[in-house]
Amino acid sequence: MKFGIVVFPGSWSQQDFYHVIVNVLKEQACYLWHKEADLKDVDCVILPGGFAHGDYLRAGAIARLSPVMRAVTAFAEAGGFVLGSCNGFQVLTEAGLLPGALLPNDCLHYRCRWVHLRVESQQTPFTAAIPLGQVVRMPISHGDGRYYIDQAGWRRLVDGDQIIFRYCDANGALAKDANPNGSLDQIAGVCNERRNVLGLMPHPERAAEPILGSEDGCLMFASILDTFARI
Repeated sequence: MKFGIVVFPGSWSQQDFYHVIVNVLKEQACYLWHKEADLKDVDCVILPGGFAHGDYLRAGAIARLSPVMRAVTAFAEAGGFVLGSCNGFQVLTEAGLLPGALLPNDCLHYRCRWVHLRVESQQTPFTAAIPLGQVVRMPISHGDGRYYIDQAGWRRLVDGDQIIFRYCDANGALAKDANPNGSLDQIAGVCNERRNVLGLMPHPERAAEPILGSEDGCLMFASILDTFARI
């Protein structure tokens, strides 16, 4: 399987994803510069964390105008797998590929810590191999991670089984103090209606080796590989 990792000026998590894909998973990966419109025949596009274009206007607002995002949009509309982590999630919402928006953390501080997530749906290529309700542990690193959507939009997410991860405590309870940024309904990750585009604020690429303190991120990569093998 071949992964393409989008790189914007200000991205910084692309090398982490590349390392995990190539050195841990032993799969193929390439970088996709934001000015390119050619996705190089990849099977899955990843939008990594960072501060695309410095996030000077609004997180992801400038990145969505890059030529590569027109190609990513066409790729997603054709059913291609697209995963956005942290800044990548922000870009996907700004580009309209995912519903909702990411607002400044309610504490108004940058949060860099480990969090627990509860898997709320297996009905995506990114979670198909993870048991429903399983608690996974991954790090976050963001200043604008508070997920928000209006009431009607939230209802559509619930009814459509599009809430994929929620912040929780180690036992899986949706405790208020387990929510690191004030996200609506403890939401940490959502997918689109077609279920081939997923965004989450935590970093699965930073939880993919024992030395890092968690291998739970590998569960997402294993799901992608398993789903792709069955297509």
